[in-house]
Amino acid sequence: MKKYVLGLLIIALTYACNTKQETAQQIIDKAIAKAGGERYKNAEISFDFRNGTYKSERRGGDFELERIMPDSSGTQYRDVVNNDGFTRFYKDTVVKLSDSMETVYANSVNSVHYFMQLPFGLNDDAVNKELIGKDTINNKEYYEVKVTFDAEGGGEDHEDVYMYWINTQNYHVDYLAYSFEINEGGLRFRKAYNPRTIEGIRFVDYENYKTDDLSTPLSELDDLYEDRQLELLSKIENKKIEVKLLE
Repeated sequence: MKKYVLGLLIIALTYACNTKQETAQQIIDKAIAKAGGERYKNAEISFDFRNGTYKSERRGGDFELERIMPDSSGTQYRDVVNNDGFTRFYKDTVVKLSDSMETVYANSVNSVHYFMQLPFGLNDDAVNKELIGKDTINNKEYYEVKVTFDAEGGGEDHEDVYMYWINTQNYHVDYLAYSFEINEGGLRFRKAYNPRTIEGIRFVDYENYKTDDLSTPLSELDDLYEDRQLELLSKIENKKIEVKLLE
């Protein structure tokens, strides 16, 4: 009888351990670790996106994000975002801009680097994470993690809301969605494709979808995607990716 009771206890404990719910923080930590982990923190990453050439350099807490892009006349400008703020250069000369334009350009540079290096960045101080639950997309199970931002430290777009679908088996971020407020607002849903790993850091491209029904909850966009109710807006392709790990 004692052996029988002990056996039942072992089974119950094993079941409890196997069904223990992970927290949003634990899921994000694993997603970052699977995508590159500590390598992000000391690395130089360069790539081409659309008409621009981008480079990021991180050394611990110090960072510099760069974009070199020609204007309509072919003149190349270099935009730099670092710990000290934003600066625009024409050749080696600093270009004076209004505060509002500095904000626009800084947000643009930040946005490209942000999506390029996801899920790195989801542990920043201003990021709030909430596990909504689990769902399936194309017969694969995903954690649904909602991300919001504090006003302080969350940037000009701190009111944006994100949803990440993270594979419950390999912790890859295969899909994401977000709502944004600028330019009258909108909703986007992205499917990751073309994964490749360079120097231990995983990169993907995205199919970028939209819906005109701005009342749609982010958590329902995956269902609309499966039902082919979303419009393919563009493809987000990063080319000529190079990574140099720093000491």
